[in-house]
Amino acid sequence: MSDSIRLSIKSIYTNLSEKEKKIADFILEHPVDVGSNSISELSETLAIAPSTIFQFTRKLGYQGFKDFKLALLTQGRSEAEVVIHENIYDSDSLLVKAQKVFDTNIATLLDTRKFLDQESLAQALSYLKAAEAVYFFGVGGSEIVATDAYHKFLRAPIRVHHSTDYHIQLMEASLMKPNECAVLISHTGRSKETIEIAQAAKEVGAKLIVLTSSKQSPLALLGDAVFVSIAEETEFRSEALSSRIAQLSILDSLYVIFMFERQNASKQSIHKVRERIAKLKTT
Repeated sequence: MSDSIRLSIKSIYTNLSEKEKKIADFILEHPVDVGSNSISELSETLAIAPSTIFQFTRKLGYQGFKDFKLALLTQGRSEAEVVIHENIYDSDSLLVKAQKVFDTNIATLLDTRKFLDQESLAQALSYLKAAEAVYFFGVGGSEIVATDAYHKFLRAPIRVHHSTDYHIQLMEASLMKPNECAVLISHTGRSKETIEIAQAAKEVGAKLIVLTSSKQSPLALLGDAVFVSIAEETEFRSEALSSRIAQLSILDSLYVIFMFERQNASKQSIHKVRERIAKLKTT
């Protein structure tokens, strides 16, 4: 499997049962112990049935526990060991605390980059190119990401829409057409509001581009093109905050790729925007 075990676990973590999360947490925290123990020993340590552990490894894409353990040992300690984040201590200087936040964001971007693939990018690009209009949807913290994407794509040679109000978003989704595209953003992929929007857009035949941290989430399963953002949680920052950095980068990538595909029209569109805004700047 090309993705590291840690990233594979992170991508399905929110959809795991409590017992499966207990197994996942133990693997992330004690990879060396897992690699040196049998499934029976691990079962006794966790007080979880061997069959549950076996099914968990199958969910990760392995044939069974032995196959999983071999992959864990093959990766080596450097990849198998997990540092969820650089712990920030009271004794750290202001500069060190800030640097550790940067380190977490950098790790988020690097992890998310590993999940990018040519097929998803090509699918998303084809939907954007074919769309008569693109709608950006997100609620709560994800609405901020949707607004940023809308602000970017306003410079593109394509009609774009976005509302900050959930009810208006739902109305817009209901009125979409089959030749239009929806970009939906949700960290967990379980937001009832965003799923309702996705279902409304899906019912009218619109294409769905989904950004989420869980590839097995209800929202991801509705998507035609899905992008996974991997983020780590710290004491004072939720995964959603770090995930936002990754999602902004994914949308930046889609924007740049789209603009390169429509270079002549894109240059004209950018020129019009810059020319108009330039009139508002003082000399």
